[in-house]
Amino acid sequence: MASTGERAVVVFGGTGFLGRRVVRQLRQCGSSVRIASRHPERRLGLDDPQLKPVAVNIHDQRSVADALAGAHAAVNAVSLYVEHGQETFDAVHVDAARRVATLARDAGVERLAHLSGIGANVASPSLYIRKRAEGEHAVREAFAHALIVRPAVMFGPDDAFLTVILSLLRRLPAYPLFGHGQTLLQPAYVEDVAAAIVSALLRPERPVATIECGGPCRYAYRDLIETIAQQAGLRPRLIPVPFAVWRALAWAAERLPNPPITRNQIELMQVDNVQSPQMPGFAELGVKPHSVEEVLREMLRGA
Repeated sequence: MASTGERAVVVFGGTGFLGRRVVRQLRQCGSSVRIASRHPERRLGLDDPQLKPVAVNIHDQRSVADALAGAHAAVNAVSLYVEHGQETFDAVHVDAARRVATLARDAGVERLAHLSGIGANVASPSLYIRKRAEGEHAVREAFAHALIVRPAVMFGPDDAFLTVILSLLRRLPAYPLFGHGQTLLQPAYVEDVAAAIVSALLRPERPVATIECGGPCRYAYRDLIETIAQQAGLRPRLIPVPFAVWRALAWAAERLPNPPITRNQIELMQVDNVQSPQMPGFAELGVKPHSVEEVLREMLRGA
């Protein structure tokens, strides 16, 4: 597909939680955008000639190559949190990541941003974290100057984190904690992560190699739950639940078609999810991150 008008930016996963924010912010900056996903029309909703839906199967080389043809920049915001069938962490976070990076290089794309996650580590006991790290290496081998974006757990309206916690706090007589709730989290507002990606893609100078996007505050998990409850005017009873119990529950839940929790997610909750002080982040890209409290207040006012 040849570009029309301004040089195009391709956003793989452009209908997802992060991807659609990247799309919107790119358009606000005047960029022509291709929304590349299996069903790009689902969240288009705009009569905008510079916003192009492109049907892409990220596992199919031809469709990925067609989406990238003539593009100036690309974002791979495709993520997988629960494996099912052929959609595995290896297939999505490693093989597909390598495919996008290789074809972007071959197409002459100048900038590539690849979504990973804080804590990516090839030595991690978590399969998800290992594959995230392997994906970073695969991207870097194929596209030497790619920007690796490692957000902390992201939150915002219609997320699968803050809104789920809030819903459970309102419904449950007691809220079960992961262990004693001491795992450290540094949640990042999804709009801030999108702004960092857009800034990196559009600024004249080449961005840093890797950024870690953590919010302005770090919380122990218990403290985060109490903060969310306080903002919502709730007084929950918090119950520590051993990780061994969570793993057993997740093992049983994984037999369901759409498991509410998986063993992989339990593993993630045993590891601190915070930005390394040695890594560049929002500040280097001119983004002032929003706190959980201020975003949650806006969400509650709009509820």
